[in-house]
Amino acid sequence: MAGSSSASVVAAFRGRYGDPGALVRSPGRVNLIGEHTDYNLGFVLPAAVDKSIWMAIALRPDRRLRFLALDSPATFEGSLDALRPVPAQWPNYLLGILKEFAELGFPVTGVDCAFGGDIPIGCGLSSSAALGGGFAFGLNELLGLGLDRVRLARLAQRSENRFVGVNCGIMDQFASLLGREKRLIRLDCRDLSYEYVPFEREDIRIVLCDTQVRRALTGSDYNARRSQCEQGVALLKRHRPEVASLRDVTPALLDAHRSLFSPELFRRCAYVVAENQRVADACAALGRGDLRAFGRRMNESHAGLALGYEVSCPELDLLAEAAQALPGVLGSRMMGAGFGGCTINLVEAEHLGAFQAGMATVFRERLGVAPVIHVCKLHGGTELAREA
Repeated sequence: MAGSSSASVVAAFRGRYGDPGALVRSPGRVNLIGEHTDYNLGFVLPAAVDKSIWMAIALRPDRRLRFLALDSPATFEGSLDALRPVPAQWPNYLLGILKEFAELGFPVTGVDCAFGGDIPIGCGLSSSAALGGGFAFGLNELLGLGLDRVRLARLAQRSENRFVGVNCGIMDQFASLLGREKRLIRLDCRDLSYEYVPFEREDIRIVLCDTQVRRALTGSDYNARRSQCEQGVALLKRHRPEVASLRDVTPALLDAHRSLFSPELFRRCAYVVAENQRVADACAALGRGDLRAFGRRMNESHAGLALGYEVSCPELDLLAEAAQALPGVLGSRMMGAGFGGCTINLVEAEHLGAFQAGMATVFRERLGVAPVIHVCKLHGGTELAREA
């Protein structure tokens, strides 16, 4: 998303399709800690933020589909009678939602949709989950289906898995749909139990530094990492049948069966096992109000992602290392699937200006690119919005 407002989305919709039936705001998300643990049925600590996609949606009396992506700009036209993935990719996040509704037996109709917003694409804020989840939310409202937000998150995740071809976990969709202002979500990805954790410190800022390195998820090493985790579980299950996912594995159990693993596979699994414990430790630190201990867990998470799970890249490592050395930075790590995207940083408010200046120098002198830095606030989840 490049920067479209709710007003520009509505105006574009009216110019092409008429009056919208609903206007939806669907936010991006950050994840403070717990990376690549969601599809391993572990723990994560995400939150919705104040970067969003705006979607104007209207039902049609026929089976025609018309989509407009303002910030590309690009258009798509199709039919409910031909719900198949298309090469352009972005329409698949909408087509997959329609296919999920249809397969569940819901009375879907043709749809017009225009969308745009200010979520930076490829930065790690999960614009894709905001797009799919927001579309599912809007259709649920317009069709009067009455699905709750957890079920919508499950549906949007299945759409990405089965239609788009990204074997993502549920964290992104869950955080976008269920976020609350000034709250983190401690989510158990095994049973989807969750609790809201207050994050109200006005003296702390959540800052993202965008490497501007982009890597598509579909067909990438993301799916390979998930496969490696499944291989590790299969090896352990031969000796410990109770192991259903890496969530069930302790460091001692993994080490006791180290001989079963190749060195690379062991590193992958060891990272996930350690990261689950880091989430628990970080939440405990947050409960004590010990943000410095929380930040240390973030730093450890980056080291694990870089050296054990190997989903970082030189630019992410450089930005995290530079940030960790600056005054007022409590913690810094890569965020998201990896291989590019952004770092997430906890910065004391009094040092924010110096942090931005120091990182701008790193961007220019060591990465050779203009700095892209976003200061985020926690925000509520997906909602129906009024026109500006």
